[in-house]
Amino acid sequence: MSKHTPAYQVIAANTPPKLVTHRLPILQAQDVLIKVHACGLNFADLLMCSGKYQDTPELPFTLGMEFAGEIIALGIGAPSHLEIGSRVAAYTGQGGLANVAIAPAQRCIPLPDALSYDDAAALQIAYGTSHMALTYKAHLQPGERLVVTGAAGGVGLTAVELGKQLGAEVIAVARGGAKREIARKAGADHVIDADDPDLRDKIKALGGADVVYDAVGGDLFEACFRATNPNGRILLIGFAGGNLPTIKPNHMLVKNITVIGFYWGAYFGFAPEIITTSLGQLFDWAAAGKITPHISHRLPLDRAAEGLALLKNRQAAGKVIITP
Repeated sequence: MSKHTPAYQVIAANTPPKLVTHRLPILQAQDVLIKVHACGLNFADLLMCSGKYQDTPELPFTLGMEFAGEIIALGIGAPSHLEIGSRVAAYTGQGGLANVAIAPAQRCIPLPDALSYDDAAALQIAYGTSHMALTYKAHLQPGERLVVTGAAGGVGLTAVELGKQLGAEVIAVARGGAKREIARKAGADHVIDADDPDLRDKIKALGGADVVYDAVGGDLFEACFRATNPNGRILLIGFAGGNLPTIKPNHMLVKNITVIGFYWGAYFGFAPEIITTSLGQLFDWAAAGKITPHISHRLPLDRAAEGLALLKNRQAAGKVIITP
C-alpha cells in the first residue's frame, strides 16, 4: 500500500483548502486505518476553514469530520471485534476527506450489513445530534409538540424525522416552498415559512411548542421562545442564521422554560458510551428502513470544494457526501 494519499487539506490560515498528496501518519496503538468510502460534509467544516470552529485542529489538517469505510490495518491492541475488512463508521473531527484515514478504535462503530457507506456517513453528526438532543437532553415524549427551525437543513431535517419516529407532533419551520416540501416529506405534520411575520402566532394556534429544536438562532429563536408552552424545553443546536439569540431569563423563570445548550461532539470527551449507544440505535433504525438519510449531493474527492460551496450558499437540502 502506498504511504501517500490524496487528501483535502487546510494548509495555512486564511487560504482556501486544496487537494494535496500527503504522507500517511504512523498507525498508533488503539488506532485503525480505514479505506474511506464516504465522508459527510458539515457546516463545521466551513468554520474550520476560517479557524472559527471551537475544535479547529492545528495546521495543516485534513477536513472531513465523519466518514465510513473498510478497515485495512489495525494498531496494536485494537479491540477484538474490529478486524481487517470490517465495515465501520467513525467520527474523528478531521481526516475524512481522503482516500484513507486514521481513527481511534473506540470511535469505530460496526455497520449492519444492510446499511450503505453513504448512509452511515450521513447519519453520525446530524442524526446523532438530533437523537441525543431530543431523547437524552430534552426527553421528548410521544404526543408532545416539537418545533424545528432550519427544518430542511442537515441537522434540522433529521430532527423532523426523528421527532416523528419518537411519536411527537412536528412543526417544521423552513424558508421557501421547496424546503418546506422537503420537511413535509420527512414527516412534518405542519410546515411554516421561516419568513412568515406571524410565525409565533401560527405556532401558538397549533397548540404551542413543548420542545423547540433551534439550529438557526436570531429572530427565529425569539419567535419560537414566545410560542413555547409553560414547562417547555428549548434546545440550542446552532446559529446558522449568523446571529446569537437574545435569551430573557425573566421570561424563562415565569414560564418555567428550560433552555438547553447541546454540543454532540463534546460527549466523546466525557461520556462516549452515550454516543455509541445512540449511534447503534440509529444504525439499526436505518438498516431496518425506519429512518432514511436525505442526501442531496454526492461528489468525488476532487470536487470537495463544490460540496463546501453548496453548504455555504445554502443550496444543499440534507447531507452532502464526498466519495473518495
